[in-house]
Amino acid sequence: MNLNPQLKQQIDALPEKPGVYQYFNAKEEIIYVGKAKNLKKRVSSYFTKTHESRKTTVLVKNIASLKYIVVDTEEDALLLENNLIKKFQPRYNVLLKDGKTYPSICITNEEFPRVFKTRNIIKNGSLYFGPYSSSYTINSLLEIIHDLYPIRTCKLPLTEDNIKAGKFKVCLQYHIHKCNGPCEGKETAEMYRKYINEIKLIIEGNANEISKMLLEEMKKLSADYKFEEAYEIKQKYDLIENYKSKSIIANTVVENTDVFGYEETENAAYINILRISKGSIIQGYTIEYQKHVDEDKEDLLAMAIVELRERLNSNSNEIVVPFEINYRPKGVNIVIPQRGDRKKLLDLAQQNVLQYKFEKLKQAEKLNPDQKSIQLLKEIQEKLHLEKLPLIIECFDNSNIQGKDAVAACVVFKKGKPSKKDYRKYNIKTVEGPDDYASMKEVVRRRYSRILTENGELPDLIVADGGIGQMEVIREVVEDELKLSIPIVGLAKDTKHHTREILFGFPPKNVGMTPNEPLFKLLATMQEEVHRFAIKFHREKRSKNQTTSELDNIKGIGEKTKRELINHFKSVKRLQNASEEDIKDIVGSYRASIIYNYFHKDLSASESQISK
Repeated sequence: MNLNPQLKQQIDALPEKPGVYQYFNAKEEIIYVGKAKNLKKRVSSYFTKTHESRKTTVLVKNIASLKYIVVDTEEDALLLENNLIKKFQPRYNVLLKDGKTYPSICITNEEFPRVFKTRNIIKNGSLYFGPYSSSYTINSLLEIIHDLYPIRTCKLPLTEDNIKAGKFKVCLQYHIHKCNGPCEGKETAEMYRKYINEIKLIIEGNANEISKMLLEEMKKLSADYKFEEAYEIKQKYDLIENYKSKSIIANTVVENTDVFGYEETENAAYINILRISKGSIIQGYTIEYQKHVDEDKEDLLAMAIVELRERLNSNSNEIVVPFEINYRPKGVNIVIPQRGDRKKLLDLAQQNVLQYKFEKLKQAEKLNPDQKSIQLLKEIQEKLHLEKLPLIIECFDNSNIQGKDAVAACVVFKKGKPSKKDYRKYNIKTVEGPDDYASMKEVVRRRYSRILTENGELPDLIVADGGIGQMEVIREVVEDELKLSIPIVGLAKDTKHHTREILFGFPPKNVGMTPNEPLFKLLATMQEEVHRFAIKFHREKRSKNQTTSELDNIKGIGEKTKRELINHFKSVKRLQNASEEDIKDIVGSYRASIIYNYFHKDLSASESQISK
């Protein structure tokens, strides 16, 4: 690749150390940020090897200059890369698609803190837990908190001075025993702080500790014969136990762990996190990255881990992942489980991310019904290295029996779906006998000569229902005779008439797609459709020839009468064997007599001789 002198000089000067590199275009705009264990090797690879992805090729063409930052470790490089991407949002980097705002639980930084749901994070010393992807989860959690603890819901500025000055009066919450009235000094700050500390434990997934504390307190009160107080504590204990039973229990062996699931498509990556604390799943969250070049899944997952742990304020000492990643945070153990409790949690994370992916794709399909088809066409384009997206695909097939009643058909697919109004039938006119190659030549010639004459729309791809031979005769007409440049695909069949392989290029080569691939299925569907259409036309022609060969010879019988007779009797043979009375019921006595006498003229002649 030819590099400008400035860029080549910059690459040559790169150190073999960990760091972050930034690519700039001719307008000096940042277009890509990346990290590397070895800056020189990583950056050089962009310009020394051929890239399969067109996106990466386009990126490289737009690089005019680069800058780099050296760091101590690969972990530092990842953190810096993540920050720079969020700051500059370069055109060719992954884009975090997370426009939805998820709620968190806020514990305010006040003398008597409030606990509530919010979507706005204000950095004023308040504590935030979340975000929570499910509103039901957060509402249920807040409900149990307010049932357990008499904390205030008002927004009054309850400072020590304001309370002493007697500025506030208790409200309804106090009278229904949902609040102990700190606004009038009826609740000490010490006791209120005790409530808040226990609430923190519940939110963090440490409900077991609260249960133990309540149980001990209940036993102590009972031993002191304070049964009313003990009963109040028991009610709280039952609430906690009920909450625990409804929460998702993983295993008490798994203490403080973040579990990550990963799925991707060509253009997006989906990553799910399950936060485990004290054996319980306390949070689940999924994000989506939109890919602009071919990033490695290892790098994408590492980036998502940094992002999600930062968002959720996670300080877990263990991370469970589905595959090896290029990320080793200090003091954190990376686990790829093969069995056991952690493997079950990983499977659960994978289920969550698969469901998220499914929902996103379904949503996208509703907004854009053609999206799925267009995606398949993009894959065809990439697989066959086509210059343009094959929005219009035409497929040809012949049908005959020993050269008789020879016909051909052309089916048209637009945006991956059949366009039946554009289907065409052809009677073979210039070929005598069973010559499929010559018949194919005639039809293709007629099809595209007419399109050229009428300035019609040419296809982006031609599909031949057949192998090397059919592909070659189509090429001879399209390229050699008509001077057109249209790619040609051949669909070779096995002995059971099933699509066996997909051929492309000259000389044709097997593309290497498996029958289970959506691309293979799409092309096989086209092959089945053109075969069905050609066979149907062939049968119609044979039937017409069989019916008209006899009836056309009967004088005084028009087309309408013929149709009525065939519709009723289904065949000429049945009509021939019918009585005159049966025929009369369909076409009247006059025409019935003509038809009956035609088919029984020999018998009529014999009867006439006998009578003489």
